[in-house]
Amino acid sequence: MNHVDVETLRSEFPILSRKVHGNVPLVYLDNAATSHKPLTVIDSIATFYKHSNSNVHRGGHALGSEATALYEDARKTVAQFLNARADEIVFTRGTTESINLVASSLATKEGTTLAGRSVVITEMEHHANIVPWQMFCDRTGAELRVIGVQDNGSLHPAQIHTKIDDSTYLVAVVHVSNTLGIANDVARICARAKEVGALSFVDGAQSVVHHAIDVQSLGCDFFAFSGHKLYGPTGIGVLYGALSVLETMPPYQGGGSMINQVTFERTTYNDVPWRFEAGTPHIAGAVGLASAIRWLSKLDRVAILEHELSLTSKLLAGLTDIEDLKLLGSGSKHVGIASFVIGGVHASDVGMLLDEQGVAIRVGHHCTMPLMKRFGVDSTARVSVAAYTSDADIDAFLAALHNVLRILKM
Repeated sequence: MNHVDVETLRSEFPILSRKVHGNVPLVYLDNAATSHKPLTVIDSIATFYKHSNSNVHRGGHALGSEATALYEDARKTVAQFLNARADEIVFTRGTTESINLVASSLATKEGTTLAGRSVVITEMEHHANIVPWQMFCDRTGAELRVIGVQDNGSLHPAQIHTKIDDSTYLVAVVHVSNTLGIANDVARICARAKEVGALSFVDGAQSVVHHAIDVQSLGCDFFAFSGHKLYGPTGIGVLYGALSVLETMPPYQGGGSMINQVTFERTTYNDVPWRFEAGTPHIAGAVGLASAIRWLSKLDRVAILEHELSLTSKLLAGLTDIEDLKLLGSGSKHVGIASFVIGGVHASDVGMLLDEQGVAIRVGHHCTMPLMKRFGVDSTARVSVAAYTSDADIDAFLAALHNVLRILKM
């Protein structure tokens, strides 16, 4: 097993050295919600604003040219990261907007012509990969189908074939569940979609930070992720779309940059990908995201994944030793995330009492209310790791959790 120098890695993240509640060291285990940013990312954003700040495209001056070059270079960096073409990369505000962009554009393209057709999602999807497709079905007449989750948190394998059939228009599936941490075999699901002539959309918000992503190997038509979960800034995201599909899609929003010619009688649209980027984009966000990708790409991704899997195993072992604790999803493919409930204890109480000890986790339904209903709970406590998470962080969390249980049982 390759070695990760976690302490050196942690030194690149200024926020990890801070204290909370006066003088309590921070133990940050809410990485599935958002990750922290290395100094190189923070510096890249500051440098842009200090030296190259301008709007992109059509600027007839040096700063405009610099900003445009940085923005388009960021697109190339993302494309290389995903093994895609630069003109297949659309910058968005995040995974949520990426999904809404595709759902809205395709609904506009298809109109009300999809009666008798289906859109297939899964029971473990984030609300952002449920609601836009419900809206799509409302607009087009398509039926929404759901692949169920088994007791161990994995998808029902037979339903992948029975729910995805010749009527299917599109399949939208999460790569790694933000609640369970379980990785789905999305390549298999995308292959099934292609077999029946359907489009495929992969929500990669939680997978891209752990796994090296090759959209060609996955065989998906669309792949989306958010910068802020990938050690980058908030408010920037990516939609990958196969060029042959993107070129058939109408714009998502109207405004500047997405046009070719505008008259009061008729407007013609820009080429892909700019057709989908109306208005002034988050230029500094794209610069910061590119910096985060370059930073991550310099690391040993195999070693980082082994480190994260080791932390996850340690975390799961510590949790399963606790009496009356129920882990959601007992499958063996957990990656960096564990959600749990403790009999007679509300998740919010667990989170609040952990926070008093400096341990930051996430509590609630995690925007997966149908999955909560599937497991018969209203909310869970969720722990999630990152490359900079240490064994000491897991030890501190488990010790703090035992303290919480002692307090609640007094």
